[in-house]
Amino acid sequence: MMTRREAIGALGAVAGALGWAAERLPANKNVKWGLGSNLWNSFKGSKFTDILDVMHDTGFIGLRLTQFPAILETYGITTEQMEAEVSKRGLQVVTISFNAQAQDASRRQQILDSARAAMTFLKNFGAERLVVFSPNRNAGAAPDAFKTMCECYNQLGELAGEMGFQAGLHNHMGQMVQNEDELDRCMQMTDPKLFRLSPDTAHLHLAGMDAAKILERYKTRLMLADYKDAKRGSGSFLQNIYDLGDGEVDFPACHRVLKAAAFKGWLIVDLDVARQGPRVSYERCGAYVVNTLESIYV
Repeated sequence: MMTRREAIGALGAVAGALGWAAERLPANKNVKWGLGSNLWNSFKGSKFTDILDVMHDTGFIGLRLTQFPAILETYGITTEQMEAEVSKRGLQVVTISFNAQAQDASRRQQILDSARAAMTFLKNFGAERLVVFSPNRNAGAAPDAFKTMCECYNQLGELAGEMGFQAGLHNHMGQMVQNEDELDRCMQMTDPKLFRLSPDTAHLHLAGMDAAKILERYKTRLMLADYKDAKRGSGSFLQNIYDLGDGEVDFPACHRVLKAAAFKGWLIVDLDVARQGPRVSYERCGAYVVNTLESIYV
């Protein structure tokens, strides 16, 4: 039987181990963790290096850029300067959020040219993925709009392959691919050899889907995923977004799917809101990764 002193010592060891785990950064082995630059648009006066410093300190080593190419002007930075700042911190730019009016056949060449420019930019950072957002739902009223969009995505995927990239769909509330039937339809109407899936768990959840089931259904087409937590409610979109572990998304179940699929790639914790600031939110998300998810799959 353990003595009182031994029991106290054991409890102290456990507490110390838990404290150490809380302070560890995400391991970034099979699963690599990143974040999105869009959050910092809500924090006026931020510098690009502010984003990188939070990444470095919290273990989210990959970055998805938004509003490209305007982001270069927003932060007053060149491609070369961005590459230098990222490299000296041991970080990576892994993709951008690519938006295009894919439902409009008359813009097809313009879209492909823009995609080529985006991927050419990303090559500077060794990136190999292009995350594609569908058009606004209001743009999909024409009878053949959805079909035209999917045809565009096949061409985008073909171009991406020629450039050594993968392209994949990002589902989103308020866009043409929002609901489960739309997601399934888009996946059915695009060639799995050309176009993949880059799902967002919060948008899946808010659209009434089970994120883990969607990951399971399309595990062979997963290119990258957003791990974002949410609660279904009557408030605004931002009011329904939370740090990892504070919402309703079953991330352990999602992680078990990734383990079974031997997923090796990027998960982006692209927060839309940080109630106590970016650093606090990403510290909390990083602790959730270490303490809850890494025991399932790292």
